Amino acid sequence: MEVDDLDDEEFAFSRNYFLAKELGGSKKKSSGKLADIDVVDEQELRAAAANTEPKHEREIAALISSYKSSYAKWVFELRCGFGLLMYGFGSKKSLIEDFASTALMDYSVIVVNGYLQSVNIKQVIIAIAEELSDQLKSRPKNASGSNVHQTFSSRSMDDLFVFLNGSNEEDKDCFVCVVIHNIDGPGLRDSETQEYLARVAACSHVRIIASVDHVNAPLLWDKKMVHTQFNWLWYHVPTFAPYKIEGMFFPLILAHGGTAQSAKTATIVLQSLTPNAQSVFKVLIEHQLSHPDEEGMPIDKLYAICRERFLVSSQITLNSHLTEFKDHELVKTRRHSDGQDCLYIPLPSEALEKLLTELS
Repeated sequence: MEVDDLDDEEFAFSRNYFLAKELGGSKKKSSGKLADIDVVDEQELRAAAANTEPKHEREIAALISSYKSSYAKWVFELRCGFGLLMYGFGSKKSLIEDFASTALMDYSVIVVNGYLQSVNIKQVIIAIAEELSDQLKSRPKNASGSNVHQTFSSRSMDDLFVFLNGSNEEDKDCFVCVVIHNIDGPGLRDSETQEYLARVAACSHVRIIASVDHVNAPLLWDKKMVHTQFNWLWYHVPTFAPYKIEGMFFPLILAHGGTAQSAKTATIVLQSLTPNAQSVFKVLIEHQLSHPDEEGMPIDKLYAICRERFLVSSQITLNSHLTEFKDHELVKTRRHSDGQDCLYIPLPSEALEKLLTELS
């Protein structure tokens, strides 16, 4: 009897599973459109944010001040060859800059703002090398000036790393401190840049003090980078301070009127679609960017490319994707001069490039 009960229970479970799949497949598609996202003028939104009355200022200042007792320990750990990684809720910019300006006065300090949209990593490394060169030639034993007129801008990255990783034991306590606000920021989070930063951190004449705010920031590094190159000491230093400066350089999703905002709102809509639909949309973006003077992409050409890339199996499948794009107002149709219907995305080229990056 118990065996029969188990069989009935398994049958009921299986039946409910397939019923749920059937009902899930028959759900109505999303009716959300790009134009439905209620956005406001960017300047108006930024002004409103700037006029927001701050709260708990006294408590925040006291919390940040409490971290000053750790400054001496942090300096000692830097001298021992470790890197400092600050994490926790709130902007850590003022905390790290206060530490650098009060506790690192005997060392050269380079500041990198990773919250900017783009950062030239080679220029950063050149600046570090130039700072180290100035520091070395100011030491008594180098007063003769053997390193005075070095030019780093024309050197390769490997040559720069060789210089930063100098083997002179007498200069082991001579190093440049590199402060990186938001090492997980948009201008630094690609894998190539992180690899260069890890190599910089591993150099004997460089120490890194950095902050992270993204919950997935540790995924930027592998085990070697964390323990051998960056050699991080993790410090939980929540400040609860607003991200006023960092936020100034980040596009506001709720605002309109800019390229970044257009790309962001389009990305929000595309994220609700299937991966195949997103890939089909990428084909349209690539065609529109490579053929800016054309009126659009012919449907038969789109089908041929998508079929070649195994994105669709039939014209019916493609048409269903196009219907979704049109319903969400991501794609529009216009008549070509030869009478053929063409598809185009009603976004400027700059927004399309940002959107392509987001989808990749």
